[in-house]
Amino acid sequence: MVSFGGIARKLFGSANDRRVRSYSSRIQAIAALEEKTKALTDEQLSAKTVEFRQMLADGKTLDDILAPAFAVLREASRRVLGMRPFDVQLTGGMILHDGDIAEMKTGEGKTLVGTLPVYLNALSGKGVHVVTVNDYLASRDAATMARLYSFLGLSTGVIVHGLDDEQRREAYACDITYATNNELGFDYLRDNMKFERGQMVQRGHNYAIVDEVDSILVDEARTPLIISGPLDDRSDLYNTIDAFIPMLSPEDYEIDEKQRSANFSEDGTEKLENLLRQAGLLKGESLYDVENVAIVHHINNALKAHKLFTRDKDYIVRNGEIVIIDEFTGRMMPGRRFSEGQHQALEAKEKVQIQPENQTLSSITFQNYFRMYTKLAGMTGTASTEAEEFGNIYSLEVVEVPTNLPIQRIDEDDEVYRTGEEKFTAIIKEIQESHKRGQPVLVGTTSIEKSELLATMLRNDGFENFQVLNARYHEQEAYIVSQAGVPGAVTIATNMAGRGTDIQLGGNVDMRLERELEGIEDPAEREAKEAAIRAEIKQLKAKALEAGGLYVIASERHESRRIDNQLRGRSGRQGDPGRSKFYLSLQDDLMRIFGSDRMDGMLQKLGLKEGEAIVHPWINKALERAQKKVEARNFDIRKNLLKYDDVTNDQRKVIFEQRLEVMDAEDLTEIVDDMRQDVIDALVGKHIPERAYAEQWDAAGLQSEVARLLNLELPIVEWAQEEGIGEEDLRERITEAAEKANAERTERFGAEIMTYVQRSVTLQTLDHLWREHIVNLDHLRSVVGFRGYAQRDPLQEYKAEAFELFQALLANLREAVTAQMMRVELVQNPEPPQPPEVYGEHHIDASTGWDEVANRDGQDFIAAPEDRRPEDPSTWGKVGRNENCPCGSGKKYKHCHGAFENA
Repeated sequence: MVSFGGIARKLFGSANDRRVRSYSSRIQAIAALEEKTKALTDEQLSAKTVEFRQMLADGKTLDDILAPAFAVLREASRRVLGMRPFDVQLTGGMILHDGDIAEMKTGEGKTLVGTLPVYLNALSGKGVHVVTVNDYLASRDAATMARLYSFLGLSTGVIVHGLDDEQRREAYACDITYATNNELGFDYLRDNMKFERGQMVQRGHNYAIVDEVDSILVDEARTPLIISGPLDDRSDLYNTIDAFIPMLSPEDYEIDEKQRSANFSEDGTEKLENLLRQAGLLKGESLYDVENVAIVHHINNALKAHKLFTRDKDYIVRNGEIVIIDEFTGRMMPGRRFSEGQHQALEAKEKVQIQPENQTLSSITFQNYFRMYTKLAGMTGTASTEAEEFGNIYSLEVVEVPTNLPIQRIDEDDEVYRTGEEKFTAIIKEIQESHKRGQPVLVGTTSIEKSELLATMLRNDGFENFQVLNARYHEQEAYIVSQAGVPGAVTIATNMAGRGTDIQLGGNVDMRLERELEGIEDPAEREAKEAAIRAEIKQLKAKALEAGGLYVIASERHESRRIDNQLRGRSGRQGDPGRSKFYLSLQDDLMRIFGSDRMDGMLQKLGLKEGEAIVHPWINKALERAQKKVEARNFDIRKNLLKYDDVTNDQRKVIFEQRLEVMDAEDLTEIVDDMRQDVIDALVGKHIPERAYAEQWDAAGLQSEVARLLNLELPIVEWAQEEGIGEEDLRERITEAAEKANAERTERFGAEIMTYVQRSVTLQTLDHLWREHIVNLDHLRSVVGFRGYAQRDPLQEYKAEAFELFQALLANLREAVTAQMMRVELVQNPEPPQPPEVYGEHHIDASTGWDEVANRDGQDFIAAPEDRRPEDPSTWGKVGRNENCPCGSGKKYKHCHGAFENA
């Protein structure tokens, strides 16, 4: 029986179909302008930008000029890049302009699609940000598309790692700015640590288009961006505790792979207490006494390091460092660190140098950063499986854009084997058969370990003609991937998410030209070589097409359907033929952790022999259900984290807005006077209760507090003994004395210097208290979950206590600013206030614990004093501003080499 919904879909199409069809009238309008636009000279076409801007100034909206602007961009693209956007690409561009997500398959030209709404929205003059996943893609896309935008009279900037503030400011001032998500977020945080508006680099958050939107707004959105400063070195403690773990037996702890958790049993706790007592690390009798909270944290991290983290799967050791492997892409993440001491525990386990921990100075999540944009849009090949999350958190609708040519890829049912060995044997057989046919093969694995295991098995089988692409060799990854479509090529790769390089049948022309023409100066020789390469690739493409196109073989299912779809989507681009198949075993992580324990027994009863596979659509459906469960659980984790972070975010907005007010105010006298009056009112209210008798007053306490906070020696005890004196009289006398002392100080300093001092004191105090507040909130968050045992909602408890902490922060701010302003004295040549010393900028993932460090100045190590050579600054590492300069001058670093850096 067909449902009413099914009948409606057949008659009218799905909601997605109707949305796509709604753009057809505009596409026709753009097409109608094509011949007229083609007739324009280059100068006339370029002048259209000025004309459009004038139309906007005269009251037209961006929607009003969409059709002519898209027509101009289409023609400019044809002339400058040699590419004319297809109609489906125009559709994608309109979806992005509407502030939604365009889901477009691999090879459909998403980079070109982005240029349409970028050009249109840049006409407003408020700036457009194009967000990519790494510096390579940001630089590549900016360099390619800058030619197009420049032709139309628009400026293009790019933000990559290592730029100074002036370069960043210039890039943000451009009409269009390409940048990575990390750089944008860190620039926002750094801007809110500056002391003058002119030092800030960003100019607002108008419109952003996020490329690989699922990777940035979902996978990386579990990851707060954090700027941190250094803490004390505790490497001895990590090494001592690490030595205890090998002494434990399996009954001393419990491991839960599904939840990624490790806990000690009663026997294990008792054994550890004895070991800690012998080492002099245990305070009190029990490990779980409140004094031992930090020790418990360290031993839990050490247990996880040994039992949950696997070398060459979760991380590798390279050049004496622990380098994390990204679970989604299989890439090395140099500089990324596990948070909360976990990375230090791994360094102790692997016996490499232990780096110091960090203290949070400022942080924000990607969710809350990107929600600041007036309009946000995104594009990717795989978003529909996360449509609910995009809708709930970002208010973004996912719209599937049809492909320009029908997809011809054949997606076969999964083959399930009993053991991993049987599965890999079947994969090797399939690779060799495909290679004989001349069909290019891309094999996807989930880890370095698996890719190298498969490579070893192939070599042992006498097959040497293949490439391995994983985190160990990612420097060559773009070229290796670009040639994966050559007939007979076999490429083994860890997950292909976000690689950013198109796999074209026959090989990637641009990549080969770039590599093989390098160093050839003679124009005639270059031309001949280029013609030969193009002819060869044309022949190779014909062979690859004849062999059936790219064959994607996956050695495992990922927890997320999206990652599987990304791998599968590498084949069958632009209507090419292709094929994909997943090979699984009951020993795979997804099957083992989330599948049915009874499946192995059932398959044996069904008579499944060694080397045989079970292939059935039901298996695919069961796996999809398991993946949906995992995705839903991960979504709940991210949603829950966001609820907590929203509390912090509301407070962050208040603090950052206050900073801007203080920076922008020409005269801060009124703000500082109000703070001082609030402090006086609070002091009087605390020590002289309302309607209390004189003998109930704490006049001595008030006198002491006035001396501490207002720097005034007033005879308050004597005043309190006067006949008929009231609370209001005391308040007025204290206020009058404070105002008089402040007026004298202002007269001595001069109004201009006083304003400068007020601004410096207020901003530095606000920043210091905000940093302490962030730490307090982190501690509160780590323990508030236990309130659930008392039948209280942890989130509501967190909100209430976070509000109380915030109120205390504001009270402390008023007191601290008042106390400093009532004591401040003028000194010769005062130094301008400096932001705190930054050790690193981090990306902390709350579910995996990853912490990505991205030091801006390249000095991302702390050197031991004995290793610093005075004549060689490269050996100095990170030098504190107030340390003696390592050059041996005897001056502080900030007055010596540090002064040159900041000049």
